[in-house]
Amino acid sequence: MDGPLTGTQARHTAARFLAEHCPWADTDAVLLVVSELVTNAARHTGALARLRLRVDAGGLAVEVEDADPRAPVPRAPDLGGGGGFGWHMVERLAEQLSVRPSADGKCIAAAWAAPTAV
Repeated sequence: MDGPLTGTQARHTAARFLAEHCPWADTDAVLLVVSELVTNAARHTGALARLRLRVDAGGLAVEVEDADPRAPVPRAPDLGGGGGFGWHMVERLAEQLSVRPSADGKCIAAAWAAPTAV
């Protein structure tokens, strides 16, 4: 999905994708990660975000790109309403997490392994 993307649009897109392609995924965790990454891209970079969802035999990958090359900086949570919870939440919910430069900014990639057959 390209173009202006809101957290709500990203959640709806991801929910449909998960239902169709990887029902084994922890939907709540994935949707929280997607929402947080897309919302933060808009809030902190003022840039348009691009969302990519992929699934293969190895698992699920979620990528969010924005035009700011700076990596997210964890900050102390502010119980007074100043935020600071999102990146910590993303770090805990994603099984794998990386931030890498992209042609026009950065790409944050979160991944979850597919269940293995017993």
